[in-house]
Amino acid sequence: MAGDENWVDIGSAEEFSQTPIKRVTAMKRELAISLKDGKFGAVSNTCNHVGGPLGNGRLDGDYIVCPWHNWKFHRCSGLGEPGFEEDRVPAYPVKIESGRVLVNLNAGSKRQKAPHAPHPLSRKVERAPGPLRLAGISTSAMDAANPRFSGSDHLLEHALKAAKGLGAETRMIKLNDLNFHACEGYYSKAAQACTWPCSITQMDAKDQMDQVYEALVHWADAIIISSPIRWGAASSLYFKMAERLNCVQNAVTIRNQVLIRNKVAGFIIVGGQDNIQAVAGQMLGFFAELGFIFPQFPYIAHSRGWSREDMERNVEIVRTSTELAEGASMLAKRCLDLAAHLISCDEAPASIERGGRKAHAIAP
Repeated sequence: MAGDENWVDIGSAEEFSQTPIKRVTAMKRELAISLKDGKFGAVSNTCNHVGGPLGNGRLDGDYIVCPWHNWKFHRCSGLGEPGFEEDRVPAYPVKIESGRVLVNLNAGSKRQKAPHAPHPLSRKVERAPGPLRLAGISTSAMDAANPRFSGSDHLLEHALKAAKGLGAETRMIKLNDLNFHACEGYYSKAAQACTWPCSITQMDAKDQMDQVYEALVHWADAIIISSPIRWGAASSLYFKMAERLNCVQNAVTIRNQVLIRNKVAGFIIVGGQDNIQAVAGQMLGFFAELGFIFPQFPYIAHSRGWSREDMERNVEIVRTSTELAEGASMLAKRCLDLAAHLISCDEAPASIERGGRKAHAIAP
C-alpha cells in the first residue's frame, strides 16, 4: 500500500519495463499492465469475448490484442478498437511513486458489453418434428471445373437415394464445394478458447463450416461420411473438417454440454490401395468422441489392394458394382433404423459426467 488505501503497489517500474505487457494479480484481481512510450496502463485481464487473458496478449499500437481470438482493447482506457468502442473492459488509474507502480483498484471504470445477437448455431439443441433425416458428407477433393468420377461420392449418392426411398429427408454436403477455414488451433491456446459455436464461424460470416455444424448438431438424425483412401488415410478434406469439429466435442470438456444426442453415423470408404480398417478405425474413434452411435456393421468399403494400382479398372468396378450400390443402400437403412429407435427411446443425456477428453474435469 502507498499514498492512501485505494492505491495498491503491484511491483517495481523497472520490473515492468522488461516487457510491454504483463499479467498480474492485485488483491485477488487479475490485471493486464502495459507500458508504451513511458506511460503505464492498467485494465482488467479478462476479455469481454469469452474471458481470454489480455495480460498474455500483445500490443498493437495502443491496443492490447487478446491472445485467444484477437479482440482489441485500449491499454489505458479499456475501450474497444475503433468501431467497437461499445465494448470496454475496466480500466484503472496508474501512478509511479519512488519507482513503484501503483494502481487504484477502487476507481476502475465499468465493464461494458455491446449487445451481440446470439449466433444461430447456439440455439437449443432439440429435434424438430418430422420424418427421419439423413445427411451425407462427401470429403472427396477435386477440381470443380474439371470434375472426375468419385467412387466414394457415387456410393454416397446411392445411400441417399435409398434413404429417400425409405421416406427420409436427405441432404448432401460436399466439402469440396464449401469455403471454410482450417482450424486455427484455439484449443492449443486454452481449452476454453475452443468455443461452441466455433470461434472462426462466429467471427467470419463467410466461413461455410456452419453448414456442417447445422447438419450434424441440429438437422440430421443420421449421417454418412464418405471418403477416398489417400496414402493409407482418409482424405485431406476429411481431416480439415475433423479439426474444425473439435469445438463440438470440446463443449463436453468445458461445459459438460453434449451437442450430439440420439444421432447415428455410418461410413463409406473407397480406395485403390488397402488400409480400409485403419481408416474406418480412425473415423469410428473420432465420431464416437463427438457422441455419435453406430449401427451394427457401421461402414462399407472397397479396395483392390496394394498391388492393384490400375485405377481405370478400379473406377469401373465401383461404377458398375451392384453389390456396392446395394451395400450403400443397406448401410443407409441400418443408420435410419437405429436413429428411429434412439428417437423413440429418447435416452441420450444433454450432459454427462466425465464424458470425452480423457474423462477428467478441466482445472479452474
